[in-house]
Amino acid sequence: MPQEKILVIQTAFLGDAVLTLPMIQELKNLYSNSEIDVLCIPSTAEIFSNSPFVSRVFVYDKKGGQKSLVSLLKLIIELKSFHYTKIYSPHRSFRSTIIARFANAKETFSFDKSSFSFLYKHKMKYDNTKHEVARNLELIGFDFARRDWKILPLIKITPNVKNTIEKFSGDENKKYIAIAPGSLWDTKKYPQEYFLEVSKNLAEKNFFLFFIGGQADKELCEKLSSYLPDSSTALAGKLSIIESIALLQKCSLLISNDSAPTHLAMAADIPTLTIYCSTVPAFGFYPYNSQSKIISFDELACKPCGIHGYEECPIKTFECAFKLKPGMVIEKINQILNREEK
Repeated sequence: MPQEKILVIQTAFLGDAVLTLPMIQELKNLYSNSEIDVLCIPSTAEIFSNSPFVSRVFVYDKKGGQKSLVSLLKLIIELKSFHYTKIYSPHRSFRSTIIARFANAKETFSFDKSSFSFLYKHKMKYDNTKHEVARNLELIGFDFARRDWKILPLIKITPNVKNTIEKFSGDENKKYIAIAPGSLWDTKKYPQEYFLEVSKNLAEKNFFLFFIGGQADKELCEKLSSYLPDSSTALAGKLSIIESIALLQKCSLLISNDSAPTHLAMAADIPTLTIYCSTVPAFGFYPYNSQSKIISFDELACKPCGIHGYEECPIKTFECAFKLKPGMVIEKINQILNREEK
């Protein structure tokens, strides 16, 4: 089989990046002697750099130092010099289409709902009823009849990273649970007071809690942890993405909003409870390993109000969150933990 030079374009957020990894892994299975490169944004470069299936990572700072048209043209010229045979773009933006079209690959692949999709040589139907991983696998002709699409993302965890995490999770006598209370969108955030009630219940059961997230979640995580000083620590903004995955591998469970930590937990292959406030699992971003569960209050005419979420509830009630009482979440947690103990 001739060597393929493949470029994958994924310049979306962290969760999207993690959910692109199974497609990259399967590309390597299809083209075993291929070279697979990735074009991504600065905040997700760490994920792709730690995939054993990725040869080279191009970082495109499209909202910062490279947002100009001149920078885009320079990037395209650089990519052309690598003479790619195939370009896959699960990201559907106009910029991704322009890059794929003019990087001069023999074949280009994306979805029929991509911006200016007619510029791609091969277009697959974007099926919004499927999980994002399954949608991405359709781009590469995955045989769903012969194999399960639920492929977990594989990430390299180095000994140095493991040693770093031991500082937080090295006590063999403790049981750990991670809680990710943040989100880019406020209407995807389970209420702080509800998270606190759930956290207190877990602390009473002798679990030690890690409140995790990015720099933007630091204040929220520190506030929640301050109520449980002997049973928790706030690590938001203190760990790299790969360190976060390594920490999750030490945990019995992750409790998360519909946000990136859910997908990091798939890379760690641990049980996850994902709480859906304004969004729904049907959008295709739910946890898909066998140990995980979701919780969502769906008996509302206004839900879902948008695929991403908003800074505030459009009708000022936020019932999708407030109707999900802490007791309901605790019951789901108990179901997961009891199954893990059997």
